[in-house]
Amino acid sequence: MEYRLITPCTAQDLAPLRAGDTVLLSGVVYTARDQAHKRMIEALDRGEPLPFDLEGSAIYYVGPTPERPGEVIGSAGPTTSGRMDAMSPRLLDLGNKIMIGKGKRDAAVKEAVVRNGAVYLAALGGAGALMAKSVQTLEVIAWPDLGCEAVRRLTVQDMPLTVILDAHGGDLYLEGPEAYRNR
Repeated sequence: MEYRLITPCTAQDLAPLRAGDTVLLSGVVYTARDQAHKRMIEALDRGEPLPFDLEGSAIYYVGPTPERPGEVIGSAGPTTSGRMDAMSPRLLDLGNKIMIGKGKRDAAVKEAVVRNGAVYLAALGGAGALMAKSVQTLEVIAWPDLGCEAVRRLTVQDMPLTVILDAHGGDLYLEGPEAYRNR
């Protein structure tokens, strides 16, 4: 199935999604990779506010390349999501609803996705130029010293994504190969 979603999202918005579905995502998406996640967790540990509201948020694990003149963003392909696994359950428990990246996630992330009615969506790896075409606006909102890993607020239109982990425990990385073998 194909779904159109607009951020921010609720668990109810995400409930129809199943592993393997296609999503065209629009609205605000925040970028945060390894170092930004580390700083968010440190801020939470100190009782400080985060640079954006986690409630219903979408976080894209991307460190975009510099944009060329006249472009909003450079190449914007996903990074390997497993590097955020130690920090993602806490952010999900605090309201994050959509994670976007590539690659498998650990058991704790899968449990947090189900517990919070969230989803993990895959962006097409190796297709950073395609992903960048969805970005309409970009603003660095936190930690510019991190360069490409600074937190950015993107406005996206119809970003093409695939549901990997759904809120019901579905995992495309497990179900996809099994379905193929059973054909």
